[in-house]
Amino acid sequence: MKHPLAALALTALAGIAAWQGALALQNEQAEPAAPAPEAAPAAAASARTQRAQPVAPSVPAAKAETPMAERVATIGVLNKRNGLWRDVTLKPGQAVRLGDLIVRLRACEATAPWEPEKLTGAFVQADVRGRDERWRRIFSGWLYKESPSLNVVEHPIYDVWPKSCAMRHPDIGPETVSITASEGASKRSTAKKSADPASDAQPAPAPAATPSAPSSNET
Repeated sequence: MKHPLAALALTALAGIAAWQGALALQNEQAEPAAPAPEAAPAAAASARTQRAQPVAPSVPAAKAETPMAERVATIGVLNKRNGLWRDVTLKPGQAVRLGDLIVRLRACEATAPWEPEKLTGAFVQADVRGRDERWRRIFSGWLYKESPSLNVVEHPIYDVWPKSCAMRHPDIGPETVSITASEGASKRSTAKKSADPASDAQPAPAPAATPSAPSSNET
Protein backbone atom coordinates (compact mmCIF):
# COMPACT_ATOMS: atom_id res chain seq x y z
CA MET A 1 0.00 0.00 0.00
CA LYS A 2 2.90 2.31 0.57
CA HIS A 3 4.14 2.33 -2.99
CA PRO A 4 0.88 3.40 -4.67
CA LEU A 5 0.40 6.22 -2.11
CA ALA A 6 3.94 7.48 -2.62
CA ALA A 7 3.50 7.53 -6.38
CA LEU A 8 0.21 9.41 -6.01
CA ALA A 9 1.86 12.00 -3.76
CA LEU A 10 4.71 12.53 -6.19
CA THR A 11 2.26 12.98 -9.04
CA ALA A 12 0.30 15.58 -7.07
CA LEU A 13 3.44 17.49 -6.18
CA ALA A 14 4.55 17.51 -9.81
CA GLY A 15 1.17 18.85 -10.92
CA ILE A 16 1.26 21.64 -8.34
CA ALA A 17 4.77 22.64 -9.44
CA ALA A 18 3.75 22.68 -13.10
CA TRP A 19 0.66 24.80 -12.28
CA GLN A 20 2.79 27.33 -10.34
CA GLY A 21 5.30 27.55 -13.18
CA ALA A 22 2.58 28.19 -15.75
CA LEU A 23 1.03 30.86 -13.54
CA ALA A 24 4.39 32.63 -13.13
CA LEU A 25 4.96 32.56 -16.90
CA GLN A 26 1.55 34.15 -17.55
CA ASN A 27 2.31 36.94 -15.05
CA GLU A 28 5.62 37.71 -16.74
CA GLN A 29 3.99 37.90 -20.17
CA ALA A 30 1.20 40.16 -18.89
CA GLU A 31 3.56 42.70 -17.30
CA PRO A 32 4.97 45.28 -19.82
CA ALA A 33 8.70 45.52 -20.09
CA ALA A 34 10.11 48.53 -18.26
CA PRO A 35 11.97 50.99 -20.50
CA ALA A 36 15.68 51.23 -20.18
CA PRO A 37 16.69 54.05 -17.83
CA GLU A 38 18.84 55.68 -20.54
CA ALA A 39 15.98 55.95 -23.08
CA ALA A 40 14.08 58.82 -21.44
CA PRO A 41 17.06 61.18 -20.95
CA ALA A 42 18.22 60.50 -24.52
CA ALA A 43 14.79 61.29 -25.96
CA ALA A 44 14.55 64.48 -23.90
CA ALA A 45 18.00 65.61 -25.04
CA SER A 46 17.07 64.97 -28.69
CA ALA A 47 13.87 67.00 -28.29
CA ARG A 48 15.78 69.90 -26.70
CA THR A 49 18.30 69.85 -29.57
CA GLN A 50 15.55 69.96 -32.17
CA ARG A 51 13.88 72.89 -30.42
CA ALA A 52 17.15 74.78 -30.06
CA GLN A 53 17.96 74.70 -33.79
CA PRO A 54 16.74 77.94 -35.46
CA VAL A 55 14.53 77.56 -38.49
CA ALA A 56 15.32 80.01 -41.29
CA PRO A 57 12.20 81.54 -42.82
CA SER A 58 11.61 80.52 -46.40
CA VAL A 59 11.53 83.22 -49.07
CA PRO A 60 8.65 82.99 -51.55
CA ALA A 61 9.85 82.37 -55.09
CA ALA A 62 7.89 85.37 -56.37
CA LYS A 63 9.81 87.68 -54.03
CA ALA A 64 13.29 86.25 -54.59
CA GLU A 65 15.88 87.74 -56.91
CA THR A 66 15.77 86.53 -60.50
CA PRO A 67 18.47 83.92 -61.16
CA MET A 68 21.12 85.01 -63.64
CA ALA A 69 20.07 82.40 -66.23
CA GLU A 70 16.49 83.77 -66.28
CA ARG A 71 17.33 87.45 -66.80
CA VAL A 72 16.73 89.08 -70.16
CA ALA A 73 18.87 91.92 -71.50
CA THR A 74 18.24 94.20 -74.45
CA ILE A 75 21.45 95.21 -76.27
CA GLY A 76 21.67 97.96 -78.84
CA VAL A 77 23.99 97.48 -81.83
CA LEU A 78 24.97 100.27 -84.22
CA ASN A 79 26.77 100.04 -87.56
CA LYS A 80 28.55 103.36 -87.87
CA ARG A 81 29.36 102.77 -91.54
CA ASN A 82 25.75 102.70 -92.79
CA GLY A 83 23.99 104.17 -89.73
CA LEU A 84 21.81 101.10 -89.19
CA TRP A 85 21.07 99.96 -85.67
CA ARG A 86 18.92 97.27 -84.05
CA ASP A 87 18.05 95.86 -80.63
CA VAL A 88 18.81 92.26 -79.75
CA THR A 89 17.31 90.38 -76.79
CA LEU A 90 19.58 87.87 -75.09
CA LYS A 91 19.78 85.77 -71.96
CA PRO A 92 23.13 85.18 -70.22
CA GLY A 93 25.03 82.60 -72.25
CA GLN A 94 23.33 83.42 -75.56
CA ALA A 95 24.96 85.06 -78.60
CA VAL A 96 23.78 86.58 -81.87
CA ARG A 97 25.63 87.16 -85.13
CA LEU A 98 25.00 90.31 -87.14
CA GLY A 99 27.10 90.09 -90.29
CA ASP A 100 30.72 90.32 -89.24
CA LEU A 101 29.84 90.96 -85.59
CA ILE A 102 29.02 88.46 -82.83
CA VAL A 103 27.55 89.81 -79.59
CA ARG A 104 27.51 87.48 -76.59
CA LEU A 105 25.85 88.24 -73.24
CA ARG A 106 27.48 86.83 -70.11
CA ALA A 107 25.49 88.61 -67.37
CA CYS A 108 23.26 91.58 -66.72
CA GLU A 109 22.34 93.50 -63.58
CA ALA A 110 20.06 96.38 -62.63
CA THR A 111 20.08 98.18 -59.31
CA ALA A 112 17.05 97.79 -57.06
CA PRO A 113 14.38 100.51 -57.05
CA TRP A 114 15.40 101.65 -53.55
CA GLU A 115 19.06 102.15 -54.49
CA PRO A 116 20.10 105.83 -54.64
CA GLU A 117 22.10 105.38 -57.87
CA LYS A 118 20.36 103.75 -60.83
CA LEU A 119 22.56 101.62 -63.05
CA THR A 120 21.79 99.07 -65.76
CA GLY A 121 24.79 96.98 -66.69
CA ALA A 122 25.57 94.06 -68.98
CA PHE A 123 28.70 91.95 -69.33
CA VAL A 124 29.16 91.78 -73.09
CA GLN A 125 31.70 90.15 -75.38
CA ALA A 126 32.03 91.34 -78.99
CA ASP A 127 33.90 89.50 -81.75
CA VAL A 128 34.52 90.97 -85.24
CA ARG A 129 35.63 89.15 -88.38
CA GLY A 130 38.38 90.94 -90.25
CA ARG A 131 39.30 90.95 -93.91
CA ASP A 132 41.54 87.96 -93.34
CA GLU A 133 38.44 85.97 -92.27
CA ARG A 134 39.75 85.69 -88.72
CA TRP A 135 37.57 86.50 -85.71
CA ARG A 136 39.03 88.82 -83.11
CA ARG A 137 37.58 89.89 -79.80
CA ILE A 138 37.28 93.65 -79.66
CA PHE A 139 35.60 93.95 -76.28
CA SER A 140 34.90 91.95 -73.11
CA GLY A 141 33.57 93.65 -70.01
CA TRP A 142 30.72 95.53 -68.35
CA LEU A 143 28.80 98.24 -70.17
CA TYR A 144 26.45 100.67 -68.40
CA LYS A 145 23.42 102.38 -69.87
CA GLU A 146 23.43 105.42 -67.57
CA SER A 147 27.22 105.89 -67.66
CA PRO A 148 28.51 104.89 -71.12
CA SER A 149 31.80 106.66 -70.49
CA LEU A 150 32.78 104.13 -67.81
CA ASN A 151 33.49 101.55 -70.50
CA VAL A 152 33.29 101.94 -74.27
CA VAL A 153 33.45 99.53 -77.21
CA GLU A 154 36.24 101.11 -79.22
CA HIS A 155 35.76 100.05 -82.84
CA PRO A 156 35.57 102.13 -86.05
CA ILE A 157 32.45 100.34 -87.34
CA TYR A 158 30.44 98.79 -84.48
CA ASP A 159 29.07 100.19 -81.27
CA VAL A 160 27.36 98.11 -78.57
CA TRP A 161 25.55 99.30 -75.44
CA PRO A 162 23.01 97.92 -72.94
CA LYS A 163 19.45 99.24 -72.92
CA SER A 164 17.71 97.19 -70.21
CA CYS A 165 17.99 94.16 -67.93
CA ALA A 166 14.68 92.56 -67.03
CA MET A 167 14.90 91.10 -63.52
CA ARG A 168 13.06 91.25 -60.21
CA HIS A 169 14.53 92.24 -56.88
CA PRO A 170 13.73 90.69 -53.49
CA ASP A 171 11.80 92.77 -51.01
CA ILE A 172 12.27 90.27 -48.15
CA GLY A 173 15.05 87.92 -47.18
CA PRO A 174 16.25 85.55 -44.45
CA GLU A 175 17.67 88.47 -42.44
CA THR A 176 14.64 90.78 -42.84
CA VAL A 177 12.66 91.43 -39.66
CA SER A 178 9.06 92.54 -40.08
CA ILE A 179 7.65 94.75 -37.30
CA THR A 180 3.95 95.53 -37.17
CA ALA A 181 2.55 98.88 -36.07
CA SER A 182 1.51 97.52 -32.66
CA GLU A 183 4.93 96.00 -32.04
CA GLY A 184 6.61 99.23 -33.06
CA ALA A 185 4.48 101.23 -30.64
CA SER A 186 5.19 98.82 -27.78
CA LYS A 187 8.91 99.04 -28.38
CA ARG A 188 9.01 102.82 -28.19
CA SER A 189 10.92 104.32 -25.32
CA THR A 190 8.80 104.91 -22.22
CA ALA A 191 11.43 107.05 -20.51
CA LYS A 192 10.24 110.46 -19.33
CA LYS A 193 11.43 113.24 -21.52
CA SER A 194 13.82 115.58 -19.84
CA ALA A 195 12.63 119.14 -19.22
CA ASP A 196 13.99 122.11 -20.97
CA PRO A 197 17.56 122.52 -19.76
CA ALA A 198 17.14 126.28 -19.75
CA SER A 199 14.21 126.11 -17.30
CA ASP A 200 16.04 123.74 -14.93
CA ALA A 201 19.23 125.76 -14.92
CA GLN A 202 20.03 127.21 -11.50
CA PRO A 203 22.10 130.36 -11.08
CA ALA A 204 25.62 129.62 -10.09
CA PRO A 205 26.39 130.58 -6.48
CA ALA A 206 28.46 133.69 -6.02
CA PRO A 207 32.03 132.97 -4.98
CA ALA A 208 32.74 133.48 -1.31
CA ALA A 209 34.54 136.69 -0.50
CA THR A 210 38.11 136.15 0.45
CA PRO A 211 39.45 138.27 3.31
CA SER A 212 41.83 140.95 2.22
CA ALA A 213 45.35 141.01 3.53
CA PRO A 214 45.82 143.20 6.60
CA SER A 215 47.06 146.73 5.99
CA SER A 216 50.62 147.47 6.81
CA ASN A 217 49.48 150.59 8.76
CA GLU A 218 47.61 148.52 11.33
CA THR A 219 49.45 147.94 14.62
